[in-house]
Amino acid sequence: MIDGIFDVVGAAGPRTFFEHLTTATLSHGYLFTGPQGSGKKTFARALGRSLLCVTPKRTLLGWCGTCSGCTRIEAGTHPDFYFAEGQLKIGDRDGGGFHETEETTARDLVRQLSLHSYAGGKRVFVLGDADFTREAANALLKFFEEPPAAVVLIVTTNALGRVLPTIRSRLVEVTFPLLSEDEIVRILGRHGIAGDDALRAASIANGSATRALAYLIEGEGATRDAAVEWFFAAAQGGEADASGWATRPTLEAGLETVKTLARDWIALGLGGSVPLLARDQRARLEELPAREPAAFVRMLSAIGDAERIARTNVSPPLVADLVRMALAPSSR
Repeated sequence: MIDGIFDVVGAAGPRTFFEHLTTATLSHGYLFTGPQGSGKKTFARALGRSLLCVTPKRTLLGWCGTCSGCTRIEAGTHPDFYFAEGQLKIGDRDGGGFHETEETTARDLVRQLSLHSYAGGKRVFVLGDADFTREAANALLKFFEEPPAAVVLIVTTNALGRVLPTIRSRLVEVTFPLLSEDEIVRILGRHGIAGDDALRAASIANGSATRALAYLIEGEGATRDAAVEWFFAAAQGGEADASGWATRPTLEAGLETVKTLARDWIALGLGGSVPLLARDQRARLEELPAREPAAFVRMLSAIGDAERIARTNVSPPLVADLVRMALAPSSR
């Protein structure tokens, strides 16, 4: 039971977890883990808003929407709510304040953590998609070991293996599952997207609202379509033109599509009724001939190598050609 507003879609497990907490049992730090687009940052913001609502409530989650805390959060001016995203570096000793530079650093954060609440309540720090350098993590260890009173830190990541053990061991881990198609459709509705467009985007998003929005709004639909056509041409040994997806801005998304299709192909090759990730491509995948298990293993290994190489300065067409050779029927 939630007292007040808490309009977060999905996240049933995290919601239940925090529903059973009180301000007395709330930890100083949480690590929200789960796939990209599963709602970690949205939930973190909603939790922060709940904690900074000054209207008395019977539950930890929920906000009134009208108090001074809620109106400041809505306006983006609450002095006790901080949000930073991306890599956190150590920073210069004489760098600017938390709100004075575009890039938040560990030293900025340490300075802010040493201050008292402006409004007299809790202070909430959200580090979205956090990627700590080792120096930044070490600079923050004192906070993790001896947290200031009334501070709640929420770190979100979709790459748990990249979170240093020194950070992970000092935070309470909360796991976010993939979103259902119905949940993604509801989220798209909040962005003014409905009907067939929303249904199609949800069906190919693999549980990620971020991917669904990117497909519809950021032009990744064309990238996916190009990668799909390229995949089937390469798998059948035909002419495969990668120019529609193997570019520096679209390479990562294109490789993700190719990997998804390869996994579904393997799943179908194992036989039986198998749930697919690229459900809209089932008919075409079923037409592809099965391969020997060893060939499928080499295929996935080559795609994994391509994803690692893609993070370097290697030409995107060369990366695509590496994958093409692994997909081709003559691959041994």
